[in-house]
Amino acid sequence: METSRQALQEGSGRPWGPSEMRQAEGARGGWKMNLTSRLHRPVSGSSAARTPSPLRPDQSRIRGHESYVTFCQLEDEAAFTCSADCTIRRWDVLTGQCLQVYRGHTSIVNRILVANNQLFSSSYDRTARVWSLDKGQISREFQGHRNCVLPLAYSAPWDLPSAPCVEEAVAGGLLVTGSTDGTAKVWQVASGCCHQTLRGHTGAVLCLVLDTPGHTAFTGSTDATIRAWDILSGEQLRVFREHQGSVICLELVNRFVYSGSADRTVKCWLADTGECVRTFTAHRRNVSALKYHAGTLFTGSGDACARAFDAQSGELRRVFRGHTFIINCIQVHGQVLYTASHDGALRLWDVRGLRGAPRPPPPTRSLSRLFSNKVGCAATPLQPA
Repeated sequence: METSRQALQEGSGRPWGPSEMRQAEGARGGWKMNLTSRLHRPVSGSSAARTPSPLRPDQSRIRGHESYVTFCQLEDEAAFTCSADCTIRRWDVLTGQCLQVYRGHTSIVNRILVANNQLFSSSYDRTARVWSLDKGQISREFQGHRNCVLPLAYSAPWDLPSAPCVEEAVAGGLLVTGSTDGTAKVWQVASGCCHQTLRGHTGAVLCLVLDTPGHTAFTGSTDATIRAWDILSGEQLRVFREHQGSVICLELVNRFVYSGSADRTVKCWLADTGECVRTFTAHRRNVSALKYHAGTLFTGSGDACARAFDAQSGELRRVFRGHTFIINCIQVHGQVLYTASHDGALRLWDVRGLRGAPRPPPPTRSLSRLFSNKVGCAATPLQPA
């Protein structure tokens, strides 16, 4: 009980904001980016869950999404968000200003991915698209799924074999998409052609992650299984079975696969064998998002809370409260946690004090791959690293 009280106290602080990001010291405070309307600063001395007061008039009105946010991704000093309003937006994370709007999808935009200086997106309009980051124009459209497209993953050309038989096909890299039609598809980005269709799930494919060195995709489905595939040949390699509900989100770290499910648990699996080695509990509703960072496993849930677990022991370290609806996306950058929710807000939280477990090997790919999902809550301003 004492542990629970401590976790609640540590996770009940206020989010902090862009001015604090540039200060070594400063008063407590923070901000949330209300992506459906305004940029707000919480009332001094109140929790982030209470009604915030707007910033000064010249900063308060920013054109934002007109419906809930479905996903977000960080790239350097920009935040990319997609929404049920059919658009994608690029934001300056220091000022909260919307810098670019990407229009073209005709239904809800489910996921976005920034990789190799390109922006990829998936939608309920049954397509995936790739965009020019700077111009906001569609470069290519991928059509072939029979229902809405959900997860996305990208394998860059330099991560793929250089054999003559495949080199031309993968010259622009491979895009992997999952759909509610029960399949995942592997696309040649340069040509837009479908390279492989991965069939085996008996339900919608809700999530996927790539092991790029091994050319392996892991997909999670409403059929309560995770499946591993060779993305070059299309062969199904193994099936992970133990969840009692839909597999909603996945994270791959150092040969471990973490899966979040509608059964309110997260499971940790050995990627090479499919053996389940650990189960994380404490969620009151489905687990909607996952992110591993520096020995900590962050989770987002349908109970509107985010949680931080010790990835090795499974111990619950902190509970983050502030959102009012399901958390859609978690990103971590340094000591900052970014969370996006169906409540329309993007929140920033200080996660200092959660470290202590060994760090994973430093990433060698783009900054965006440092991130993966959602959470919330902080009590003090960030100190620059």
